[in-house]
Amino acid sequence: MATERPSRLRVFSLNCWGIRFFSQLCTQRYEMIGELLCQEQHDIALLQEVWSERDFLFLKRKLSSSHPYTHYFKSGVIGSGLAVFSRHRIQDALLYQYSLNGYPYMLRHGDWFGGKAVGLVIVDVSGLKAHVYVTHLHAEYSRAQDEYLSHRTVQSWELLQFVRHTSCGADLVVLGGDLNMHPQDLGNRLLRSHTGLRDCYTETDTFDVSTLPVTCLFSLFACPVFIGIITVCCSRQGCEDGHTLIADNHFTKKQDLVPFEKGIRIDYILMKGSQRVTMKCESLSTTKGPVADKPFPYSDHEALTAEFALLHSEDSRQRGSSDTLAVSEQMEVVAEARALVKEGLCQTEALRDKAMHLMFGALLLLLLPLAMAFLPCSCSCSFSTLGLLGAVCMVLLLSGALLYLLFTTHIKVLKETEDQMMLTSNDLQTKLTGCQLSGSSSLDGSPEIQPLSPFKREE
Repeated sequence: MATERPSRLRVFSLNCWGIRFFSQLCTQRYEMIGELLCQEQHDIALLQEVWSERDFLFLKRKLSSSHPYTHYFKSGVIGSGLAVFSRHRIQDALLYQYSLNGYPYMLRHGDWFGGKAVGLVIVDVSGLKAHVYVTHLHAEYSRAQDEYLSHRTVQSWELLQFVRHTSCGADLVVLGGDLNMHPQDLGNRLLRSHTGLRDCYTETDTFDVSTLPVTCLFSLFACPVFIGIITVCCSRQGCEDGHTLIADNHFTKKQDLVPFEKGIRIDYILMKGSQRVTMKCESLSTTKGPVADKPFPYSDHEALTAEFALLHSEDSRQRGSSDTLAVSEQMEVVAEARALVKEGLCQTEALRDKAMHLMFGALLLLLLPLAMAFLPCSCSCSFSTLGLLGAVCMVLLLSGALLYLLFTTHIKVLKETEDQMMLTSNDLQTKLTGCQLSGSSSLDGSPEIQPLSPFKREE
C-alpha cells in the first residue's frame, strides 16, 4: 500500500566525445553541455568520455550551484572518462575496471589506454538509498568482423556481477552509459536478464516528448482586471527508435553506421526498484543532432534524459523488480555467452602461439649476429651493421615476450569468466529441476519431500 505521493527523479546520460586535440570543437561543446545541465536541472548527470580531468574541473566549476556533488572516476592510462554530477549528496563511490579492454598495439582504436570501467555512486535521494552506475564498454568497430566481441561479452558479465553484488540493500538502482551494444545483442540480454534491470526505452510511458513551458499573460473578458497565466506545451520529436548514434549528427561518420543507415541505439538508461520503492519511467527523451542556435551538436552521441516517478511503499512488492527471464531462458543466454567466451579463448590461444613463434624466431635471429661476430669472415661486416641487426632482434624478442604475457593474461581472464558462467549454469539447472519437481508434486498431490537437516543425528 502506498504511503506517500510519488516523487520525481531526472537522470541525464551523455557520451561527451571529449578526446582533447582529437575531438572536434571540444571546448565549445563542453561549454554547451555545461549550459544544458544548468538549465535543465537534472537530479543526476552521468557523463562518459570526459577523458581530460581539466574538462571535468571546468564542468565542476560551472555546475557548482546546480550540481554541487560530483565524482570523477580515475583509471587506466588516460582515465576512465566517467563522471557523475548530482544535486543530491553522494555518500560513497566505488570503481571496478574491466579485466579485458582491447589490445595496446591497436593504437588507432585506443580503448586499451582508456581504463574502461563501471563506476558506482551511492546517492541520498530524499532519504532513499540510490545506487547509481555509470559505465562505458569497449567499442564495436566492425559489425561483420568484431574482434572485440569476446572482450565486450566479458565486460558485460563483469558489469552484471558488479551490479548484482553491490546493489543489495538499495532502494532504487539506475545504470546509464554507452554500452556499445544493440538492444538484442548478447551482452545486453545477459545484463538485463541477470540483474532485473529494465530498459527505459521499452518501459517509458512517453518517448521523445519534452514539454517546454511558456508563460503568457492574458486578460479575461469577464473580468478585465483579472490577469491569468496559461502554460503552452511545445513538443520536440527526438530520434527514431531511440537511436543515439544517428546519420543526421554532424560528427557521425557514415561508415560507422553500416548497415544501419538511420542510426543505432547503443546508449542506455536502465532502472530497477525495490520492495520499498516502485520505480516507473514516465518519460524518456533524446537530443537530435544540431542544437538550436548552434551549428553543431553536443557530441557525436545523442543525450538521454529519463524522468522517473518514485512511489514509496512499505508492504507492496516492486512491480517488475523480478522481471528477469525465465530460468530456462536465462540458461540459454548464459550458454550462448559461454560458447562465445570459448570461441574467444581459442582465438586468444592462437594469438599467444603466434607471439611465442615471434619470440623464438627473434631468439634464433639474435644468434646470427653473435655467430657472425666471432667468425673469421665477419671482418667484411661492420660492427654497426651487426649492432643494428642485434638491436632489431632484441626488439622483436621483447615484443614477442610482452605479447605472450598479454595474451596469457587474457586467457586466464577468459577461463575464469567461463568457470563463473559454468557455476551460474549449474545453479540455474538446479533451480529449474527444483521448479519442475515442485510443479509435478503439486499436480499429483504427493507431499513435498523434506531433506534431512545435516545438524540432526538420526535416532
